[in-house]
Amino acid sequence: MIAELVSSALGLALYLNTLSADFCYDDSRAIKTNQDLLPETPWTHIFYNDFWGTLLTHSGSHKSYRPLCTLSFRLNHAIGGLNPWSYHLVNVLLHAAVTGLFTSFSKILLGDGYWTFMAGLMFASHPIHTEAVAGIVGRADVGASLFFLLSLLCYIKHCSTRGYSARTWGWFLGTGLCAGCSMLWKEQGVTVLAVSAVYDVFVFHRLKIRQIIPTIYKRKNLSLFLSISLLTFWGSSLLGARLYWMGNKPPSFSNSDNPAADSDSLLTRTLTFFYLPTKNLWLLLCPDTLSFDWSMDAVPLLKTVCDWRNLHTVAFYTGLLLLACYGLKSPNADRECNGKTVTNGKQNANGHSCLSDVEYQNSETKPSFASKVENGIKNDVSQRTQLPSTENIVVLSLSLLIIPFVPATNLFFYVGFVIAERVLYIPSMGFCLLITVGARALYVKVQKRFLKSLIFYATATLIVFYGLKTAIRNGDWQNEEMLYRSGIKVNPAKAWGNLGNVLKSQSKISEAESAYRNALYYRSNMADMLYNLGLLLQENSRFAEALHYYKLAIGSRPTLASAYLNTGIILMNQGRTEEARRTFLKCSEIPDENLKDPHAHKSSVTSCLYNLGKLYHEQGHYEEALSVYKEAIQKMPRQFAPQSLYNMMGEAYMRLSKLPEAEHWYMESLRSKTDHIPAHLTYGKLLALTGRKSEAEKLFLKAIELDPTKGNCYMHYGQFLLEEARLIEAAEMAKKAAELDSTEFDVVFNAAHMLRQASLNEAAEKYYDLAARLRPNVVGEMIHLQHIIMG
Repeated sequence: MIAELVSSALGLALYLNTLSADFCYDDSRAIKTNQDLLPETPWTHIFYNDFWGTLLTHSGSHKSYRPLCTLSFRLNHAIGGLNPWSYHLVNVLLHAAVTGLFTSFSKILLGDGYWTFMAGLMFASHPIHTEAVAGIVGRADVGASLFFLLSLLCYIKHCSTRGYSARTWGWFLGTGLCAGCSMLWKEQGVTVLAVSAVYDVFVFHRLKIRQIIPTIYKRKNLSLFLSISLLTFWGSSLLGARLYWMGNKPPSFSNSDNPAADSDSLLTRTLTFFYLPTKNLWLLLCPDTLSFDWSMDAVPLLKTVCDWRNLHTVAFYTGLLLLACYGLKSPNADRECNGKTVTNGKQNANGHSCLSDVEYQNSETKPSFASKVENGIKNDVSQRTQLPSTENIVVLSLSLLIIPFVPATNLFFYVGFVIAERVLYIPSMGFCLLITVGARALYVKVQKRFLKSLIFYATATLIVFYGLKTAIRNGDWQNEEMLYRSGIKVNPAKAWGNLGNVLKSQSKISEAESAYRNALYYRSNMADMLYNLGLLLQENSRFAEALHYYKLAIGSRPTLASAYLNTGIILMNQGRTEEARRTFLKCSEIPDENLKDPHAHKSSVTSCLYNLGKLYHEQGHYEEALSVYKEAIQKMPRQFAPQSLYNMMGEAYMRLSKLPEAEHWYMESLRSKTDHIPAHLTYGKLLALTGRKSEAEKLFLKAIELDPTKGNCYMHYGQFLLEEARLIEAAEMAKKAAELDSTEFDVVFNAAHMLRQASLNEAAEKYYDLAARLRPNVVGEMIHLQHIIMG
């Protein structure tokens, strides 16, 4: 128990510096903008939507079905809102729990000695886990690992009690339930059933490859056959249900997510896909260079057999084959167990066998370790107290390393990434066991005490270095700026682009522009970066340049609705109304099929329709405007804020003198957002028109209370007072409006007009002059008004 507690404590301590971290990278979409986390969203939606909140059967869904992880996010949200501290705390606690379970599992294989301790500490400190633990969305991998280990431990209990205890099928039920829960945390969790089968066949029964078929054929072990059959049935059922639930269709990804999958060359795809596991193993061996994202050109494609990286591929698969052969070969006469040499299952010179201390004391009544029982033919009960050999552990470690990684290899279907560090969280268990059992084997083989000490301390030093790297890497996950800067070396296009977004949010405009241009230097056809640069230029009134980049973004991705939206807005403001109308119409016709984020797309389409309606409204085409507004309401997604749309619906009905309909939509606008100032003003005008003066005045005063710095509020109230012949009050409101919005022509001109109506001609002349300076092109009108004042 001490090893488990110490390992868990280390896993906890190493990640304490992540508790102050912010939401980073994928956290925004999975948590901050995920509607499934909000209390007003029915919690059952979690079981119909993917990890990112998109309907699982939608063509653009990522198909990542992880409802238990999303449910944990929702609980976090219910308790602490969007405070990242509580989310990080849950991740750290889960990692500590997984570390303790892994150490307990290692004890079953390695015994209650310092090698188990080494395995647990190595897992606790491995830097490859930083993305899964420090990045909140990595909770899916950590949670899946928790139930993965629980399922495996239940199956080990099932094996040890099979044949002599009625509880054995209770343990098997626990295996199945935990495997299902692991899959509902993350898809690869279901692979625990295959690892359990490997444990049963090659570790518990110690069968070799050549013995499996005769054992099944001769029905020498029906209990083994039954257990494996049930594992296969349950695994197939879970996978079948999973495929059915996501609409029987695999996900689709952009070519930048997985460039090799998009390659037309079979040779390129083959060489690259064979190489990628090699790169992943290197990250486990030497996690010196880590990145938040490995997509795009982070790992260049292998296009020819002359690429020197093919040598790494050959070495990797050769080593893998040798390890597999070593683990599956017939047992030698001499081998080691728990750091001690064993000959034919008897004690060595140190007086230790392959049993724990208590088991060794009772070993006289049990079969020897190398007896025929180890082939799984007879007497399952006696095996439950024996530690497996190095060969057995190697086979199980390889299965832990390889099987959970298989879904990420593009072997059965293409995945949406090149390398994902958090995917290695479960496979790292196999890696840690392999390193530990390899060090133990070397420790046993060498004879000199100096060499034994060297091996032991080298392993301990590796753990120390892993721990230091983990603590340092956690610092990169403190905030998005640090994270993206750390990834520039690996994936400059993605890192510079995301860094540009961060710098823009910090109002560092020139630095943000440079970051966007750096991203486009490395990858010139990134639609998102072209759009983001265009948006930055638009917000800084560089409209011609913005239009240029929006056009490039649309050329790179013709379905990018937000680029059409902003293009239309610029054209409308420039008076190019026909071009704007065509742009808005084209945007409204873009379907949301096969789009990565259909919710954002629908929001952009709705905004396009809203602006198209405003365009018709300004042209006096109120019926056309209403038709477009109604279409916008039909296409509007749940997260869209509808108050402005509802208010414009009311305005259109008002212009058509359909006052009851207008009042309905004004009230809908205020119901959707009670502090929406434009709806207070427009509804106030309607109430004044229909004789409900006191109600109207309350709305005008409420609008001023909501934003005392907005001159338009005072202007509307002033016009109301003018109509009520409260001239002095109206004049005061006019002066206040003109002072607050002295650069707005309409406000200044109307203020001058209201002052003239109140016979305050000197003040009126002052504001007429200011209005003339704001709009020199209407000087003639101003002169005419001046004559009216002077006359």
